[in-house]
Formats: sequence, structure tokens, C-alpha cells
Amino acid sequence: MPLVIKNQLPSLSELPENYLIKVDDLSAIILSGEEKSSYLQGQVTCDVNQLNEQNLLNGAHCDAKGKMYANFRLFNRNNAHWLLQPTATISTSLAALQKFGVFAKVDIKKAENVVCYALVGNQAKASLKEEFTQIPDTMSPVIQAGSTTLLYIARNNNGTSEQHYLLIDSQTKINTFLEKSLLPIFKHSIWNLHEILNGFPIMNTNIIGEYVPQMLNIQAINGISFTKGCYLGQETVARMQYLGRNKRALFTLITDSKLPVNEASVIELQLGENWRKAANVLSYYQADNGKCYLQTILASDINNDNNLRLKLSENQFVPLTIQALPYSLHTKNS
Repeated sequence: MPLVIKNQLPSLSELPENYLIKVDDLSAIILSGEEKSSYLQGQVTCDVNQLNEQNLLNGAHCDAKGKMYANFRLFNRNNAHWLLQPTATISTSLAALQKFGVFAKVDIKKAENVVCYALVGNQAKASLKEEFTQIPDTMSPVIQAGSTTLLYIARNNNGTSEQHYLLIDSQTKINTFLEKSLLPIFKHSIWNLHEILNGFPIMNTNIIGEYVPQMLNIQAINGISFTKGCYLGQETVARMQYLGRNKRALFTLITDSKLPVNEASVIELQLGENWRKAANVLSYYQADNGKCYLQTILASDINNDNNLRLKLSENQFVPLTIQALPYSLHTKNS
């Protein structure tokens, strides 16, 4: 029986209690070989030495000027390091890693022949238990169950018991679980909705090489180690942290619009009687009922005392509200 992917785009409150997401806009870069850890340690913002078989690290890959190629979730699978990230950032990040990788005993390639599905809901753990003997959690967010990698994704769920997991394996292996679960399967857009609401940056090709990690809140999601050794772009990242030079941050905004929103839509800020461009849309999710959730980079001191609007066309605007982030932007230097 062929799997059916739902085309509906429900708002957050309209989603069912338990469901699956075909996360087909994520891919991974794989590093293997005896020097994979030492090499990657010198390339990314997180402390690779803290990685083990059962934990998960957030991080960023930067150029020499500290501008981001990509952000990722780092974990181990099949004795290799996997950097899970949007497909849009793979080619640039992969090329940069391979450029310097020729000097180390490391093999670097894009993941092939694997798929990724998310399982979400207050009964997600129970669903996994029907197929797997070990389930990842906050203490051990990565579990290898045969050929399947299970990831626990920590979320802020507004006090609910909703859980989020990722399953990574071949389509054939994943199909066994999907067919047994009988749960509805939604498109990748629903994954983006959860990333936006949880303040996890979604990079696209337009912003590669444009922002330092702190502008996308990488420090707030524990993606930067300020105590590890040198890595590419470290000088800029450290300067931003210790000298307080970063004045921008990632925000989640919410609005309602019957008109279509896209990444070309402009966010404007009211200054006196006038409106001025404040930012571009980084990523967004627009539900069928018009509810829209946006991710953007604004001045870090902005709040709901400021009037913001989304410019949809020359004469069409909708007001924007800032959604509280599930973390603090003021983090310790660790």
C-alpha cells in the first residue's frame, strides 16, 4: 500500500494529537576515518570532543571571517559523524569541509540512500516502543536500533506532553514502521513550523556567508563552545561574545494573512509616522487558514512595544506580533 503524504497545511492548533512528518528537506554531511573528530573539531563551533554515541550537539560551520555556511545537529551513526542540516546548505558546507579535509585522514561526503521522518505527539514514545526496544530521551537523545538511528529532539511544547523524534534509515526500513503506525503523514513544512516556534534557525542559500552564529542564536541553543580550541572563524565569534558587538538576533513572528507570504515579503518597523524596512523573511510557515509563523533576524533589543508589519505588496500589509523564544539570548560563555 503506497504511503500518502497529506497536502494540508494546518495551523498549530489544528494538528492531530499524533502524526508523522516526511522531513525530506534535511540532508547530512558524513565524516568518517581515524581523524574525523580532530578534523571536525577545528572546523565547527561546538565541542566535538563532547560527542559520544548517545548524545546530540547543535553547532555551526563558519568561514574564516566567522560567517555561517550552515548550522546543524551533530550525532554519530555507523562509526561516523553526521551533520544533519537543510539540504540548501549542504553543497557549500561540504565543499568547504572537503577543501581542508585533504590534509587529514578523513572521508567527507553527502549522505545517500537514507530518509528522515519525524514522529510527533503525546503518544509518540508509546508508538516507538511498539517497534523498538530502546527509545531516546533527554539523557540519551541518540539511539541506534539496528540500522535505524532514533533522535530525540528537545522542544518547548507549552507545558504539553508532546514528544518529537526523528527516524533515519533507508526508505524500505522506515516503511515498516510507517505502515504499522497508521498515523497521518504531513509534508516537511510542518517540521519547519516546529523549528520556527522553537527558535531553531532554518538557513537557506540566500543567507549563506551573511551572518555570524550569534545573529542566528546559535549560542542560545548551546551550539557554541567558548572554551574549546581554535576553529575556523573563532576570532570573530569570540569577539562578538566578549566585546558585546552583536546587535542582532533571531526572532519568531506571528500574523494572519489570507494573502500568500513568501521569502520576498519584507518586514517593516514603524519609526514615528513612517515605516522602514527592518528585515527580510528568513523562513516561514503559512497554514491554510492564513495563520503564519515567520523566522527573521532583527535588532536584538526589539520587543512588542515596537510596531512591526509584513509588507506583502506595495499597498498590502499585515501586523506582526513577536512570539516569545523558548530560551534566553543571554547565555554564559561556556
